[in-house]
Amino acid sequence: MLEIWAHPETWLSLATLAAMEIVLGIDNIVFLTILAGKLPRERQPLARRLGLAAALGTRLGLLFAISWLMGLTADLFAVRGKGFSGRDLILGAGGLFLIAKATFEIHAKLEASHPEARGTGRAASFGAVLLQIALLDVVFSLDSVITAVGMARHVEVMVVAMVLAVGVMLVFAGAIGTFVERHPTVKMLALAFLILIGVMLLADAFDRHVPRGYVYFAMAFSLGVELLNLRVRRAPPAPVKLHKRWEGDPDARRAVKEQLRFDF
Repeated sequence: MLEIWAHPETWLSLATLAAMEIVLGIDNIVFLTILAGKLPRERQPLARRLGLAAALGTRLGLLFAISWLMGLTADLFAVRGKGFSGRDLILGAGGLFLIAKATFEIHAKLEASHPEARGTGRAASFGAVLLQIALLDVVFSLDSVITAVGMARHVEVMVVAMVLAVGVMLVFAGAIGTFVERHPTVKMLALAFLILIGVMLLADAFDRHVPRGYVYFAMAFSLGVELLNLRVRRAPPAPVKLHKRWEGDPDARRAVKEQLRFDF
């Protein structure tokens, strides 16, 4: 197991995957914060910590389950001479899911409107909030795990990347959220990368393997160009304001501003 860490590609995939998990996980942190904001103030930190722990546990559980399913390499059926195994079905379904999810998120952030909602102002029970957080974690974990499967070849790398990402989000959620909010192109790039990973998974499902190195280079080059843009344009005009699903809820905006120290 330790020999995989002697290869530069392992460290490159770890860094790339951890960065993707962090950027894509900001929405998870914000939704978790909004749910925790329904509790009395003294119980909110505990709910956020338990929510992040549950998020990590859900991701790891799904990761091990999907990794086991991908070990099913025996053909289940054939279409026009091409056999499909359980692994092929997981890769194909995962690729389609990532492409659809990324397209939906891009539309939701650029086109969709979120009407003003009236806040209830009532505190929820601790158990009810934890249940909502657990259900939310399942939804957010699915694309995170499929992204990990698409970007890394070893389960050990996926596990380390997820643990690192959750740890960084726990400590630097506010700073990362503020950066992504001020530079929405970073979020759009991450969603575009999801489409790229989805296409790669679809190709793998049909035995058209794309070397990961090409994908890592394309993603690193694109991100490098954007970082140069941010550095050169020191006084840019106001960036595009991405829509948020919670922007019409006053209670949600207040919870994000107070707990994460940044204001959408």
